[in-house]
Amino acid sequence: MTAISTLREHRVGLWTGALESLPAPQLLEAVAEIESLGFGSLWFGEAYGRESLTTALALTGATERLVVGTGIANIYARGAMATAAGARLIEAMAPGRFVLGLGVSHLPLVERGVKYLPPIQAMIDYLDALDQAPYFGRDGDLPPMVLAALGPKMLALSRDRTAGAHPYLVTPEHTSQARQTLGREPLLVVEQAAVLNQDRPEALRRAHEHLNIYTGLPNYRNSWLRQGFTEDDFVRGGSERLADALVVQGDLAALRERIDQHLEAGADHVCVQVLGHGLGEVPFQEWREIGPVVAEG
Repeated sequence: MTAISTLREHRVGLWTGALESLPAPQLLEAVAEIESLGFGSLWFGEAYGRESLTTALALTGATERLVVGTGIANIYARGAMATAAGARLIEAMAPGRFVLGLGVSHLPLVERGVKYLPPIQAMIDYLDALDQAPYFGRDGDLPPMVLAALGPKMLALSRDRTAGAHPYLVTPEHTSQARQTLGREPLLVVEQAAVLNQDRPEALRRAHEHLNIYTGLPNYRNSWLRQGFTEDDFVRGGSERLADALVVQGDLAALRERIDQHLEAGADHVCVQVLGHGLGEVPFQEWREIGPVVAEG
C-alpha cells in the first residue's frame, strides 16, 4: 500500500511534540507501542528539537506498518537538496510509510540570521528547488508531500504542486472549506487537539497552555480571523471561545464526535494531539485509551 492509501484506510493517527522529552531509546519504544495501539499514523513538528528527517528515519525503522509524517519539516531548516536526498532515503528504507510534510514555519522561529520571506513565494521557490535537486543515488522517488496550509493560497498550492495539505489548529468548518479548495483527490490530513477526562478548570488550563505560543504567531492569528474569530480571542493562551473551538475537552465520545465532524467535512485522516498535564508530558495513558476506539474505525 502507499502512504496515502494507508492514511485513507486507517483514518485516525496521532500528532505529538511530547516525544521530544524522551531519550532516543525510549522514543523508539514509544513509537513501537503507538503502532501496536492501532493508530494509522504518527506526525510531529520541527522547531528547536530533533531534526525531522533523521527522526522520521528512526521512527519508521522502529515500526513495521505505521505511516510517519513530518508535521511539518521547516523549509528554512535545510536546503532543498538535503531535503530531497533525505526524503528519498526514508522512502527507500520504509516504502509507502512516509509523508513529507513541509511548511514555512513562523518568523519568530526562523529569523535568526535567516530572512523570513513571503510564505507563498518561499514555498513555490522551495518546491521548484526540490524538483530540480540533483541526485545520483539509487533510492528512487520522493515520498508523497503535503503542505502546512491554512489559507486559500497555500491550500491551492498544495492542490497544484503536492499530494495535499496538513492544516493545524482548525475547526471542522475550516476542514470543509479546505476540501472545497483542494477538490476531491488531494489528501487532507487534519490535526485535532484534545484534553480527555479532566474537569473544566484543568481542561481549560491545558488548552490555554497549548495555545499560548500560537496566539503570538501571525500566521495562526490570520487563520483564525478567516475562521470567524476576532482580535478579542487572541489574548495569550486564547479566549475561552477559542479554546473550546480548537481543543476537544471531554471524554472519548466527545473526541470521536469531533473526529467524525472532520471526516464528514472532507478530511481523509485526523491526527489527534492529546494534551497532557504539561507540554513535555507524554500522554501514554490517554493514547492507550484512545487506541481501541480509533482502531474500530
